[in-house]
Amino acid sequence: MRDIDEIEDLDDLEPDGEGSPSLYEHYSFTAGKGQEPLRVDKFLMNFVENATRNKVQQAAKQGNIFVNGEPVKSNHRVKANDEVKVLFPHPPHEDLLVPENIPLNIVYEDDSLLVVNKPAGMVVHPGHGNYSGTLINALVYHFENLPNNSSNRPGLVHRIDKDTSGLLVVAKTEEAMLHLTQQFFNKTTQREYIALVWGNIEEDEGTVCGHIGRHLKDRLQMDVFPDGSHGKEAVTHYKVLERFGYVTLISCKLETGRTHQIRVHLKHIGHTLFNDERYGGDKILKGTTFAKYKQFVENCFAVLPRQALHAKTLGFEHPITHKYLSFDSELPNDMQQCIEKWRNYKKSMVSD
Repeated sequence: MRDIDEIEDLDDLEPDGEGSPSLYEHYSFTAGKGQEPLRVDKFLMNFVENATRNKVQQAAKQGNIFVNGEPVKSNHRVKANDEVKVLFPHPPHEDLLVPENIPLNIVYEDDSLLVVNKPAGMVVHPGHGNYSGTLINALVYHFENLPNNSSNRPGLVHRIDKDTSGLLVVAKTEEAMLHLTQQFFNKTTQREYIALVWGNIEEDEGTVCGHIGRHLKDRLQMDVFPDGSHGKEAVTHYKVLERFGYVTLISCKLETGRTHQIRVHLKHIGHTLFNDERYGGDKILKGTTFAKYKQFVENCFAVLPRQALHAKTLGFEHPITHKYLSFDSELPNDMQQCIEKWRNYKKSMVSD
């Protein structure tokens, strides 16, 4: 069963010709307790990125959509606690891993594990319409017999978003996979991220606490639920590194590792990540109305065409030697250039 945090797009929801006696599960969702009766085609469009009504209706016509184990038409109404599944006669694309000769920036490697510095723009694992060019496609090319995690993803212990750069540890053996996964679960790993956020964070440091879960209206976003009514516990500690007036450079340390955690927690306290398109940071959120300033921000967006977030450091206990390993990485050029622009802008404002 697919976790809702791992939804893919609906490119598979096309007529697939003749039926097959064996069907593979591509999507599985359970309607919430408060779900009002809703057509299954509309229900699936709320959950799956890049879904179109035509694709969903074609899938229903082919008999590929099931509610509580029974095939249904597209006008079937989903009710509270219903189990909705989409099955096809072929495995999900992300399960058909094709080794690809993609270079990896390996900062450390031994017989048990490796640490890679992932560039921005590289997806960690197939999904969301990215079925090639991912970190896993590269890993299965360069390394044989990587252990699968609980989601059948070779070597993967944790992940960072496509447009976030930085450090990841990869397990090469079953023993390493088990040991490293346990460390992330027990929150004993050390992770520091560098982020540029909108607005001036007045306090020098602070902590954001609040459950993170799927947004109730926009299913492609995560949201913060301070009352704990949805999602899972999440804790982010931040510290100001440098202030530029309309934006602030900060360091973030994670106690937990929820989907989009830093992006959502910082937006929750009014400091959306700079140029984070999904959460509205790709617009001018702080500053003046002068055309010159608008042009300056547009230039910053052009230099850094992604959210300003980098996984800078990573620390954990080695699964065999039990020695503590710590790794650091430089900020990538796009972030460095953007920060330097803001630094110069602040100087020019002071001199004026």
